[in-house]
This record gives sequence, C-alpha cells and structure tokens, in this order.
Amino acid sequence: MKSELMMIKEKITGVDVSYYFICHRKLWLFSHNIQMENENQNVQIGRQLHEDRYKRQKKDITILDTINIDFLKKEEQIVIHEIKKSKKMEKAHKYQMYFYLDFLLLHGVEAKGELNYPLLNQKVSLELTDEIRLELEEIYREIKTIVSGALPDKKKKNYCTKCAYYEFCFCDEI
Repeated sequence: MKSELMMIKEKITGVDVSYYFICHRKLWLFSHNIQMENENQNVQIGRQLHEDRYKRQKKDITILDTINIDFLKKEEQIVIHEIKKSKKMEKAHKYQMYFYLDFLLLHGVEAKGELNYPLLNQKVSLELTDEIRLELEEIYREIKTIVSGALPDKKKKNYCTKCAYYEFCFCDEI
C-alpha cells in the first residue's frame, strides 16, 4: 500500500514545484489545465533559446512519462541539465531540479543537476541532500493543499507583467 506522500508525489510535476515558488495562483491555474503559456512572448523566447543552444545534446528527455528534462550527460555520474533564460527565478529553478533529482532517486537513480544559463554564460551545479528532501516533502504537501483548494487570491509582484497569466489575473486593471 502506498503512503499518502507517495500518492501526492505521483501527481506533482517539476513545473508545479517551480510555480509553487513563483506564484500559487499560477500553480493552481496550471494544475487545473488553464494554460496560457503558448502565446506568451517570454515563453517563446525561452523555447527558442532551448532549441538554439546545446545542439549536440539529445534534448527533451521524458522519464517514466512523468518528468521531462532538457538533456542529460553521463560523466562519472548522471548529470541532468535544465536550460534557463535568466536567474530571476533561480530558487524556482533550483527546486524544480531538486524535484527531478528526488524523482530519479526514488526510482533508484542517483544523479546531479546543472542549471544552464547560456545568455549569462553561467551554470549552477546542484546536489540533492537529505535536508532538501525533507523540504521537498513539505513543499509537496503544500502544493497538494493549494491545487485542491480554491483559486488563490492574486498578489501583484514585480514580475507579474511578464507572466502569461497577467491578463487573466489583472484584466480589470488593464
């Protein structure tokens, strides 16, 4: 019999974890299949960056029909990579990567992570620790609470105007 935490984990994605740190309202909307990213210019720039960089790498690797990582390399250990446009949401990026590392570890694969910021010519290496795994367990529970509840109130943040959901949230202010 699966534990409650295992059942919660099975329904969470890396995008959910990222949106948890960015905006609980965005997390709720996305998890309820209200997706507005396709037309957003910032998302399109990120997709183009993803296509144009690291051309020698096999990209968009789906693992167990659950996680989708940008690419991976087998060095001394498996290193999974995520390509990001800027570091503005670095905490969200890190925890998305920690989610992937936790997911892989849960399935018997030890890996390290690397966030690649090609426009900045920077990278951030990450390893999953026991402390971060405990944090993730609490984050998973909080995500479940958010997505199973009512639509969270909007909270205007300095990056809202660039969000794909901006008009949805603030159409009365436009």
